[in-house]
Amino acid sequence: MAQDCIFCKIVSGEVPSDTVYEDEELFVFKDINPQASVHLLVIPKKHISSLADVTEEDYGLLGRMMGMAHLFAAKAGSTNGFRSIVNTGKVGRQDVFHLHVHVLGGEAPLPPMIYRNS
Repeated sequence: MAQDCIFCKIVSGEVPSDTVYEDEELFVFKDINPQASVHLLVIPKKHISSLADVTEEDYGLLGRMMGMAHLFAAKAGSTNGFRSIVNTGKVGRQDVFHLHVHVLGGEAPLPPMIYRNS
């Protein structure tokens, strides 16, 4: 646990969250600034600063995070698909330096992620 990490404080219960799921490795909660009607954050309980800091030891954990995302999306009401996003580092616009997967969805289609010049 990193002392100054807001997500570590959420995992420990020091900071409240709208928890969706928790087990020995994962913690899932609703984003406080949702960008879609369904916007969840899937985080490891273990503090890993970003996707760039993952080691071989973490591969199974990452597999669980991504592999279970559809279950969290469906349970939250996004039954026709969802988007998963991992922002990494400053260039990737990562705001909280604790690895997390955004799971976005709902009933309405999401806007394009990248706008193309035509």
